[in-house]
Amino acid sequence: MPKTKQASYPFWLGGVGATMAACCTHPLDLTKVRMQTIHSASGPVHPSTLSVIRMTIRESGFKSLYTGLSASVLRQMTYSLVRLGTYEKMKASLSRDGPASGSQLLLAAMLAGALGGLAGNPADILLVRMTSDSVRPPEQRYNYRNALSGLLTLAKEEGVQGLFRGLGTNMIRAILMNGSQVGSYDMFKTLLLRNRIPLVGYQLEDGLLLHCISSILAGTVATTVCAPADVLRSRLMSAHGKTSPMQVLATSLREEGPRFLFKGWTPAFIRLGPNTVLMFVFFEQLKKGWRTFFPAT
Repeated sequence: MPKTKQASYPFWLGGVGATMAACCTHPLDLTKVRMQTIHSASGPVHPSTLSVIRMTIRESGFKSLYTGLSASVLRQMTYSLVRLGTYEKMKASLSRDGPASGSQLLLAAMLAGALGGLAGNPADILLVRMTSDSVRPPEQRYNYRNALSGLLTLAKEEGVQGLFRGLGTNMIRAILMNGSQVGSYDMFKTLLLRNRIPLVGYQLEDGLLLHCISSILAGTVATTVCAPADVLRSRLMSAHGKTSPMQVLATSLREEGPRFLFKGWTPAFIRLGPNTVLMFVFFEQLKKGWRTFFPAT
């Protein structure tokens, strides 16, 4: 089989696309984290997505929906930069002698996700703490001014091990996320290019509509697969003192029942659906622009 020439892109390009998407969907990410961690402040009450948004605006104003944005940007330029950049490099390597198989791409996506989870763990802690601070009692708040000051405070007060609180859960979540989001995006994209849409018989081409449909489907899969690990990760990272995933799981199951594992699914989907669409659309357009301005690379 003849070798196929693969376009080459900067490692950081995916991080830029993910950052652009995160800036658009940050209020939904903030709402999701608050729904996942609000149990300590509200007891058995299960607030809705709209009630959390209304509460946030009522108590702190519209601007507060962007609390923790600096941490979100830092997260995307570590976690997403590494997971997307590594996946693209591995996909290009696997496709040198022809299209890579679905199982190969899935494994590549999961490995890239693990590396991204490792790289982005400190930023993840800052993001969870900064976005959930307002639902805590005043004496338990972290009060980080921004991501940089939060990072310095975290390292100073909790040491190097504090930067990697919840790393195991975060890496599991990152593996599931990259496999179900990035891996399924490529799978849906390939299926839609090879087959006509049932009933209407329409054949999609490689363009904006294909990218949107593939990313919406990928976002739905990723939200469902990652929900349990996402909830545990948020609660571990927002906790004070030493605690383990099993302690958090046991306490939450005892107090709230199994449904807590999918707490915040609606805002997670509302966020991850648009975020996935925007991330891949921005990424695809950035790649297209790079090919236009740097055709020889």
